[in-house]
Amino acid sequence: MRHVSADSSCAPVQGANRLLLATASLVALAAAGLATPAFAQQSQELQEVVVTGSRITTSGFTAPTPTQVVGAEDIARNAEPNVFTTITQLPSLQGSSGASVNTFSTSSGQQGLSAFSLRGLGTIRTLTLLDGQRVVPSNVTGIADVSLFPQLLLQRVDVVTGGASASYGSDAVGGVVNFITDKTFEGFKANVSTGATTYGDGQTYLVQAAGGKSFLDGRLRVQVSGEYDDEAGVPAGGFGEELSGSRDWYTTATLVNRGVNTTDGGPQYLFREHAQAYQYTKYGLINAGPLQGIAFDQNGNPFQFQYGSNGVPARNAAGDVIGCYSNGGFCVGGDLSGNVGAGTSLQSKLKRVNGYTRIAFDLNDHNEIYTTLNWARVESMNQPNPGSQFNNLTIQCANPFVPASISAACAANNITSFRLGASGAFLPNNISVHPTRTQFRAVVGATGDFDVFGKNWRYDAYYTHGESSTDLHVQDILLNPRYRAAIDATVVNGQVVCRDPRARALGCVPINVLGGFLPSREALAYIQPENGPFQDSLQKQDVVSVSFSGEIFSLWAGPVATAFGAEHRREWYRVRGDSYGDGFTDSPPTADYPVDPILDPNGSNWYAGNYHSGRGKYDVTEAFLEFNVPLVDNEAIGKANLNVAGRWTDYSTSGTVYTWKVGGTWETPLSGVRLRAVTSRDVRAPNLSELFAAPTTTTNPNFTNPFTGTGVNVLVNTIGNTNLTPEIARNTEAGIVLSRPDWLPGLSLSFDYYNIEVEDVINSLGAQQIVNFCFSGLTEFCSAFNFSPPNGATPFINAQVFNLASIKTSGFDIEGSYQVSLERFGLPGELTLRGLATHVREYKTDPGIPGTIVTDTAGQNTGATPDWKFLAIQNWDGGRWNINLQERWFSDGTYGNQYIVCQTGCPVSTVNNPTIDQNTMKGAFYVDLGGSFDFTEKFTGYFKINNLFDRDPEPSPQTNTGLDVNPALYDLLGRVYRVGLRYNF
Repeated sequence: MRHVSADSSCAPVQGANRLLLATASLVALAAAGLATPAFAQQSQELQEVVVTGSRITTSGFTAPTPTQVVGAEDIARNAEPNVFTTITQLPSLQGSSGASVNTFSTSSGQQGLSAFSLRGLGTIRTLTLLDGQRVVPSNVTGIADVSLFPQLLLQRVDVVTGGASASYGSDAVGGVVNFITDKTFEGFKANVSTGATTYGDGQTYLVQAAGGKSFLDGRLRVQVSGEYDDEAGVPAGGFGEELSGSRDWYTTATLVNRGVNTTDGGPQYLFREHAQAYQYTKYGLINAGPLQGIAFDQNGNPFQFQYGSNGVPARNAAGDVIGCYSNGGFCVGGDLSGNVGAGTSLQSKLKRVNGYTRIAFDLNDHNEIYTTLNWARVESMNQPNPGSQFNNLTIQCANPFVPASISAACAANNITSFRLGASGAFLPNNISVHPTRTQFRAVVGATGDFDVFGKNWRYDAYYTHGESSTDLHVQDILLNPRYRAAIDATVVNGQVVCRDPRARALGCVPINVLGGFLPSREALAYIQPENGPFQDSLQKQDVVSVSFSGEIFSLWAGPVATAFGAEHRREWYRVRGDSYGDGFTDSPPTADYPVDPILDPNGSNWYAGNYHSGRGKYDVTEAFLEFNVPLVDNEAIGKANLNVAGRWTDYSTSGTVYTWKVGGTWETPLSGVRLRAVTSRDVRAPNLSELFAAPTTTTNPNFTNPFTGTGVNVLVNTIGNTNLTPEIARNTEAGIVLSRPDWLPGLSLSFDYYNIEVEDVINSLGAQQIVNFCFSGLTEFCSAFNFSPPNGATPFINAQVFNLASIKTSGFDIEGSYQVSLERFGLPGELTLRGLATHVREYKTDPGIPGTIVTDTAGQNTGATPDWKFLAIQNWDGGRWNINLQERWFSDGTYGNQYIVCQTGCPVSTVNNPTIDQNTMKGAFYVDLGGSFDFTEKFTGYFKINNLFDRDPEPSPQTNTGLDVNPALYDLLGRVYRVGLRYNF
């Protein structure tokens, strides 16, 4: 059994139950008097392992911060093409991003990006390291993409579930995830696998190889690895409620808003499935005025639209539908063919290529110099929605594409135009987003030890330079001004042309949106130019670091150990957008993006993906000091130590900040019983995006305007704030560990309580929040938006970030592990039970804005922090073969804790506490089955079935007709089969 020198709770990876399921298993085994190893046990050889919870490397040191360890064998048994998926199964990780998250997005740049989030605090508050070193971010938010890391050479992954800023600096508020590579690997190994879902999609192909060899009598060591991962993803469905494959769980679940002034005593919000947005249809719907309710079929023939809820069009200027819900703009049932939520990718396509090399040379027996080189690329693709949905297109009655019957109706009603809503189903291709992230990283360093006054000291010094580029391209998307010009047709000299002569002069070709008529190639080239929106960004990171660790003197209870060091880091980025999205001021006209008089020279001309140009940088200099002081070493009292650390950090943007931690452990006289506690002050400094964000513009085609109660197409502009200061967190943890007691050798159990409070939280107010705040009387927010801009410009909302909020979360982790030899039962091999559970007691967010209240989102299954989340593993190792069963579960929750549930006689519904007719969102229980067989000493075949019983996700209702699921918690893919072959020599 390997020795863990820093506290990893004997590395069980946090413990126990589906509340009682895993605990019952452990108790049953304990009663049988059986033995267990640590969770991450990978080798029977005695070796020292320095775990990430501290910078102290003195042998025998036990850190007070809980650290979960996932070893190479655990990763192999989980058989995932990306190790990211294996780590995110740990219950303490909540809200991580991945290939199934952000698929609805056009402009975020985070599609297909794999990044961790601990404690639900977000990816920006979790620090991800590679061999204890920072990695150049893959996004301007400062987060690293784990897909770019070398994975076959991983020795283990340490997950520190507590604040670690005093040890590692900014971003370690929720904790640290540290990927540790095998620096002494010799030989050759390879892995190939393939898989698919039970629905015939989601195909994956993975090829990995790694080799290591020593030269010059072992003084020169070289490791290399390479991998190729091709994940086809799960494509989008289309319009209506039809998903890809034969999946049938999508029901357009929606929270229908009846308004706060209901008079029948019923709730404001109603949970309804099969909701119908009544402002648009697949091929066009007249949605206001005297002709309201007339729709067009694929051939352009008008017909009376079938509204759900037996709705009857009011035929007024607002476009109300009597019998439906005017505040939300929904009916229930009816013709759902125009709904667009099913047209979102369930999982992004992903292609991952990685090459890694480490070369180390021993100067002598105690000193090593080394260099590492890593090059990696990740290409992804997602479809955010089908077509291009508009609610407010103006069609002239004299338009030659308008059917004669409609022209006659216009004349009879004395109107010259009508308002149209359409999903854009006539377009031959749907929008697709193509991010490509490329990373180069080089490290030159030296490690070793030396003696000073009879004391041995260790050192680690390195310089790293990293560059990360992201090319983000959007295809088959509309230029809004050109689209509006193309649909405004007229007849000149007997020819159907675009009405605007400026548009005609630059190639405008008229199109017919009343039906499913395919535009000509020339018309498509005009409204959807092939160059499309793009954003090219480059980030650079340079780090110089040096640290020392050793023992300085001895006290009555043992040697006092210390670690200290300094670091200087520089972060820089530059981003460039196209002229049509950015505007011609920062991005001058080019051959691909020439000046067009009908376009807005300030940019934001695309339907979505309006990327802007910008740049920024900051420098940070840090120094840290850590002590471990043994207090007691007595057979009657036990062993106790005090661990303290401090860090001085100076940012070029926001000045100086201090972080610290104070903790301790007590090995009690009771066999195997250890107490631990730690409290720390942690920080997260504003990242480049928050400080210097190039303004990003997105389109919300169905934004709810509370002033009118109708949907409106708006542009949301996100901008940065250079006046931001660091977030300040206070993190406290206390726990008890039972580790291999004499009376039951091998048993490992632990319980840890955590409490995290974050002040001055950098928070971007959502567009709906800003408008709602103004609507509720907070006039300071009213200047941030304009629903009626001059000259027919698109309505907009400016969203900015501020140090205005706070977060408080608390809960506890339970973990356990036990192993039984089955030989006593006449069966071969060993059975190991492992359990991990996290309970979130509270997750309170205070927006810090007058008129708002503190909200507690713990247990909201529309978010990332369910009340309970657990992972249980049963592994039967029979020598040449292995069977692995795994259960993943999280508890039932709510749509939102702010709601008041009522059916009749409801209280007055408010913005802070609205009423709703139901508020229960079921949790989920997933079972995974895997196994392996050693054909020879070198070849091993394996299989894995995820979501064995093909459990569907629960509806996560929205206030629009988007994809009503929560990929942060629920499995969207269904049952997945995977098989592979490993070679080890």
